[in-house]
Amino acid sequence: MGAEMAPPEWMHEQVTAEQYDSWGDEQCSGIEIVDGMVVVSPSASKRRNRLARILANALDAAAGPEWNADTDFDVRLRDVPLSNRRPDVTVYRADALDITPTRPEHVLLVVEVVSPGSETTDRVVKVDQYARAGIPFYWRVEQAATGIPLVYTYVLDPATRVYRDGDVFTGVVKAVAPFTVEIDLGAL
Repeated sequence: MGAEMAPPEWMHEQVTAEQYDSWGDEQCSGIEIVDGMVVVSPSASKRRNRLARILANALDAAAGPEWNADTDFDVRLRDVPLSNRRPDVTVYRADALDITPTRPEHVLLVVEVVSPGSETTDRVVKVDQYARAGIPFYWRVEQAATGIPLVYTYVLDPATRVYRDGDVFTGVVKAVAPFTVEIDLGAL
């Protein structure tokens, strides 16, 4: 019988912002930090990665020179206890390109693409965390039974730090906020 692989010790201890910032890209890849604890994120499917890239490219083109849209990097929601999330797509201020860590005040919109196993996290947990951090817009993308993506949009109520329901799009996103954008997801 072979020896079982035990997770590294650092996965069982609360991580500080200073510790996390000292880790290399390889150690930070595929994880998020929630209330100081490491949460391993499974590798995304090619379909999910493609959908995120299509969204990021369209949002980047529509946002104008003041905003960038990119995939797969940390947004530092809180320093103590440390909370870093890695949205599927993040629209952030262009002048914050070289600022690390990216913080909520740099972010305009986060997009999460729901996959099997992330439903509760994307529908409930992250919505609350992004709202409490003050990120103005949140989009959640789900696969409908037809296979055509559904995009649920949310707008932050700054007084309560709770998202209000926005529009729901099927296949083609025709949003006017946070900026005008049209994205055809039906051809995915």
